[in-house]
Amino acid sequence: PDWSRPGPQLSDAQAAAAAELRHKMSAGEFSVTVSDGVTGSGKTEVYFDAIVQALEAGHQILVLLPEIGLTSQWLERFESRFGAAPDLWHSDLTVGQRKRTWRAVADGSARVVVGARSALFLPFQSLGLIVVDEEHDPSFKQEEGVIYQARDMAVVRASLGGLAITLASATPALETVVNMTADRYRRVHLPDRYGGARLPDVL
Repeated sequence: PDWSRPGPQLSDAQAAAAAELRHKMSAGEFSVTVSDGVTGSGKTEVYFDAIVQALEAGHQILVLLPEIGLTSQWLERFESRFGAAPDLWHSDLTVGQRKRTWRAVADGSARVVVGARSALFLPFQSLGLIVVDEEHDPSFKQEEGVIYQARDMAVVRASLGGLAITLASATPALETVVNMTADRYRRVHLPDRYGGARLPDVL
């Protein structure tokens, strides 16, 4: 992915949120930032901006998405922003595709990996940023075999590695809200939809 490609003009709220993420990454230590914003507020562009900084610094990036979120629309948006597709890790890949991704992660040639919860356990060599999109989604819970919550394990992984992690959601999980209230997680708020778009009226 080419981090030098120009991105869209960020709104004031997006720019402030992106600056907060950049500051946390520059500190070079463990931090959790929650991007809490209404649907269409541009949370993805905010963490894309953080991905730019991590790529520029030579790091690998892991983006966790719910299985249902691994859509062609998201991937097209990433490729439009960075000029290349990310490496993928999810249940629909063939054994050969999984082997290629695993090796690319291990040798550092996979710069951005986008995957479902099990991508958390890939052998990253220089991981610098973790993103958990739609962090409230119940599919992050592994309920067979080894039971774990991928969102919480991602926070643990970031803590062990001294990394920045960002959680993005329009409806943060209750556990995330508790951690924000207790000041364990930093919150950046995006209250408005991008470009002045209005939310639908609800009667």
